[in-house]
Amino acid sequence: MRRVQGLIGVVALIGLWWLLAVTVFADGGAVPTPWTVLESMGHDGWAFYGPNAAVTLSAAVQGFLWGNGLAIGVALLVLLVPRLEAVATQLAVISYCVPLLAIGPIVLVVLGGDATVVFLAAISVFFTTLIGALLGLRSADRASLDLITVYGGGRLARLRYVQVISALPSTFAGLKISAPSALLGAIIGEYLGSNDQGLGVSLMISQQQFQVPRTWGLALVAGLIAGLGYAIVALVARLVTPWSRGESL
Repeated sequence: MRRVQGLIGVVALIGLWWLLAVTVFADGGAVPTPWTVLESMGHDGWAFYGPNAAVTLSAAVQGFLWGNGLAIGVALLVLLVPRLEAVATQLAVISYCVPLLAIGPIVLVVLGGDATVVFLAAISVFFTTLIGALLGLRSADRASLDLITVYGGGRLARLRYVQVISALPSTFAGLKISAPSALLGAIIGEYLGSNDQGLGVSLMISQQQFQVPRTWGLALVAGLIAGLGYAIVALVARLVTPWSRGESL
């Protein structure tokens, strides 16, 4: 039923897009029809979209792995050393509140090149996954923790056998949100001119050259990749945590 509702929503969105293109924005041409965008995408072909999408996706995946790996590592460290919680939380809040466009030029000067794109993708996912992992690790059943303690298990045993398992649903919920966020961070990094190829670079050039259908096509491809990333992580979450399907986002 949920899939049917989602399909209806997509069809309604495309219908609204088409209606606006032929009515409100018919004269200006700022909103081309879906068919015009598809024609433009077919004309550009894989030779244009393939390499650009591959560059952005590569940076997004690297940022996704680095940012989420660091977030999960910090969450585990906070659990083992509770005194670090305040520092970790403040760090996460700062990474979430600082605009990427504000720190991007600084990172570009310091790191330069492709590292800037990966860094912005990583910082885009850090907060969400860290908070999800912390909440999950703390949601462990108290009776199960006490049972491990009674049998002589220490802090590491409780973490391994109880807390990590209980943290999986919440952590995967953060990872699902992180997948589109990593792509967005990578595109913003490319907008800053830290790369000579990618979806962000192509979007900027298309806007400057007033290639409206291509701009919409690039945005559509970026949205599809983001949705695919979310779906892949959601599928992995269903396989790894089948007991929590009703709790997943």
